[in-house]
Amino acid sequence: MRATHTIAFCRMGLDLMAATGISGLTKAASADMRGRRRVITPSEVANADHSGIALSTASTASGGPGAPQSFAALRHPGYRAYLFGNALAMMADSIEHVITYWTAFQKFHSPALGGFAVISHWLPFLLFSTLVGALADRFDPRRLVQIGMGLFMFCSLAWSVLILTDSLQMWHAAVLLLIHGCAGVFWAPPGQVLIHDIVGPAQLPSAVRLMATSRYVGLLAGPAVGAAFLLIFGPPHGLMINAFFYLPLILWLWKAPYGPRFRAAAAAVRGPAVRGLADIIATIRAISGERTIVSMILLSGTASLIVANAYQAQMPAFGLDLGHGDAGASYSALLAADAAGALTGGVVLEARGLQPNPRTAFVFAMVWCCAIAAFALSTSYPLALALLFMAGFLELSFNSMAQSLVQLHAPPPIRGRVIGLYSMAGLGLRAFSGITVGIMGGLIGIHWSLSLSALTLLAMIGFLFVFAAPPRSRAPASGAE
Repeated sequence: MRATHTIAFCRMGLDLMAATGISGLTKAASADMRGRRRVITPSEVANADHSGIALSTASTASGGPGAPQSFAALRHPGYRAYLFGNALAMMADSIEHVITYWTAFQKFHSPALGGFAVISHWLPFLLFSTLVGALADRFDPRRLVQIGMGLFMFCSLAWSVLILTDSLQMWHAAVLLLIHGCAGVFWAPPGQVLIHDIVGPAQLPSAVRLMATSRYVGLLAGPAVGAAFLLIFGPPHGLMINAFFYLPLILWLWKAPYGPRFRAAAAAVRGPAVRGLADIIATIRAISGERTIVSMILLSGTASLIVANAYQAQMPAFGLDLGHGDAGASYSALLAADAAGALTGGVVLEARGLQPNPRTAFVFAMVWCCAIAAFALSTSYPLALALLFMAGFLELSFNSMAQSLVQLHAPPPIRGRVIGLYSMAGLGLRAFSGITVGIMGGLIGIHWSLSLSALTLLAMIGFLFVFAAPPRSRAPASGAE
C-alpha cells in the first residue's frame, strides 16, 4: 500500500515539473561609488503608496537582457572572500552543535534540554529578525554580522571553559543555547543585505544560491570535523579550536569596502528609525502591493510552519523502520542524503545559470512536498535515499529562488526590514514545525504524520500558487519597445 502511494506521489511531482516552464528575470547593473545618504522617516515607509514602491523596486529588479552566466557571483573577488568566510562560520556553527549536544546529553540526559535546543535556535528568528533587519537598514551591516560572529565565538569559548572546569550546569547550557540563537539572527538578515552590497542586483540570484549551497557544505563538513575534534582533542579543546573558525569573516569584514558608505548616492538611503513591533506592521504595509515579495514570504513561511526540516529529527525512527536504524554508514547516509541533494542542486542550478521566477519557485515547492510525502510512505531503503536526495535538491531550489526574489524586489530604503520579515517567516516559524510532524507522529505514527503534513502543505501551496503567485510574464510582441 505504501509503495503504491509512493509511486503516485513521484508521478504527481513529475507532472507538476512538466506543467511549467522556467523563465529568467532581467538583470540590472549596480554602481560601486560613495554617496550621501538621505534619511527616510517612518511615516514615509508606513504610508508609502504602491507607485512609489514600484518605482524603487523597478530600478532594482529590472535591467537589460542577457544570457545568464554560470557561477556569476564567483567572478567577484569580494564575494569569493565573503563566501569562504561564511562557509567556515557555518561549519563552525555545525561543529559546535555536534560537540555541545553530545556533551549536554552525556551530562544531563535531558529530553527537555534537547527540545529547548531546537526552540532556542529558531525562536529568536521569529522574535527579532525584522528588528535586526531594521538595524541593517540604518547602520552598517558589516558590524552587525561581526556582532553575530563575536557571539558565536563567545558561546564556543564559554562552553569550553565550563566543560574544562567541570562547572557546567543546565541553566548555563540553556543560556548559551539562547545566545547562540540570537547570534544567528545578527548573522542572517544583515548578511543577506551585505550580499546585495557586494554583488549588486545582476549577480544576486547566483550569490544567494551559492551562499545557500555553502550552508549545506558546512552542514556536511561540520559533523565530520566535529566528530574528529571530539576524538582527537576532546570537547573543551575542540570548542576552543572551533572558536577561531569565526575569525576570518570577522577580520575580512573589518575593512571590506562594502556597506552604506560605499553605495551609490541613489542607493545610499538611510532607513527609518528602528521602532520594534511597529517596524513589522510598517513593512507589511509597504510591501502589500508587491505581489512577488508577498507570495514568496507566504511560500517560505507556510513551508516552514508545516514541514520545514522537522523530519530530520525523526530520522532515527525512519531508519529503524527501513531496517537501518543502527549507527552505521547506512543510517548516516539517510542523514546526509538531504544535504547532499541540496549541495548538488546548488552546483547544477548554478552551472545552468537558472534565474529566479516566482511561479517556478512554487512548482519546485509543490514537487518537494510530493518527494517528502513519498519518502514518508516508502518501504524501500534505496528509494528513500533517492527521495531524500531529491527533496534536498528541490528545497534549495525554491528557497534560494524565494530569497533572491525578495531581495531583488525589496525597496532599497527598507531592504533589511523586508529580508528580516522573510527570515521571520522562513526561519522563525520552524520553531512550530515539530508540532505537525512530531506530536502528530506520537498519535498516528511518523509515517502518516509526515505524509499528511506534506500533503496539507501541498494543498496550501497550490492555493497560494493560484491566488497569490504573480501571473506568468509574457514576452513583448515583436517590434515593441
